[in-house]
Amino acid sequence: MDRLRASLPQMAGIGAVVGFDLGEQGVWLVDARRMPPEFVDAETDADCLVRCSAENLMRILEGKLDPMLAYTLGKIKLKGSMGVAMKLVSAIG
Repeated sequence: MDRLRASLPQMAGIGAVVGFDLGEQGVWLVDARRMPPEFVDAETDADCLVRCSAENLMRILEGKLDPMLAYTLGKIKLKGSMGVAMKLVSAIG
């Protein structure tokens, strides 16, 4: 998940813990309350959980898939704070 790691600085200012559930690839949690944002252990509760395939997440991070379109088409699912999700879209989308 080098691409996700490279996107950490963009998540600064979200002010929340964001989880990425990538199915077989596992769950990755980013604490964007910290400066700089960093990965945290799975024991931390996410304010917003994004469920999608690793492929779709990479396409979003590379700018090849619009996150709003992906949500509308059901390619990603969200659980938790929609406000945090919108901040995430602004940061990485």
